[in-house]
Amino acid sequence: MRIEKKATLVSSSVALILVAFKLSVGIISGSVAVLASAVDSLLDMVVSAFNYFALHNSDKEPDERFNFGRRKLEPLAAVIEGTIISLSALFILYEAISKMVQGSVITHLNASLMVMIASIIITAGLVLFLNYVAKKTGNMVIQADALHYKTDLLSNGAVLASLAFIALTDYTIIDPILGIGISGYMIYSAFPLIRDGIMMLLDAALEPENVANINTLLNKQLDINSYHDLRTRRSGSEIHISIHIVFSISTSLYDAHLVGDRIELALHALFPDNTVYALIHLDPYDDSENNHLE
Repeated sequence: MRIEKKATLVSSSVALILVAFKLSVGIISGSVAVLASAVDSLLDMVVSAFNYFALHNSDKEPDERFNFGRRKLEPLAAVIEGTIISLSALFILYEAISKMVQGSVITHLNASLMVMIASIIITAGLVLFLNYVAKKTGNMVIQADALHYKTDLLSNGAVLASLAFIALTDYTIIDPILGIGISGYMIYSAFPLIRDGIMMLLDAALEPENVANINTLLNKQLDINSYHDLRTRRSGSEIHISIHIVFSISTSLYDAHLVGDRIELALHALFPDNTVYALIHLDPYDDSENNHLE
């Protein structure tokens, strides 16, 4: 089993444990902040389970229906995750405002404090593990999951601080105020997930610095006259590059093919943490004007 799949199973299991603790304490205590954290953990569990499904299916080999595989499931999962985070944030915002209008009463503070302390410790361990997997694999789904749990870690810390403040001062108004703050931060965190996922689904080009590195590599090739029609995109953890390289008309197909292989290997070396698919067209003359007209 790929380490990415193991990571989603671990995060799903951790989220299930946190949901059980937070939801029971949140309902008993009446704390909107703890309840908000429980709802967030519940959605974490659903999202992590969906991420496992996405990773499992994105691994499938290309077939007659999906000639290029199913890697686009990874950015799709990121978009769905970001959307779910945003919707849960709106629910938390509604609950916080309702508590503020109707008045907030919190009981069982000690139990709330204990469950949030345990939650911070467990979530911190999970974040360290997901960061390790994301750095090792460069997988977008795991990166999104790691970012999500980082926001959980910060929100859990804020909830713990607010509960401690309430225990010391008896000012329960801080609870719904914090709920509003958490909802805003969740929406802020979800935006990059949705944006990056949509850009990948739309086959946006690689980042400018990566394109510049490719251009630098191609400009150093002494065996070609020029190049044109450089196109790049990401598909999950894969990078796709298409390029036309121009040779002298007297260059043999064999020699041109050797140069193309060398360039392809160099492109792979530029992105050691990704699977690179390079489509290199060998042109005996510069046909860029004709390509433009097409």
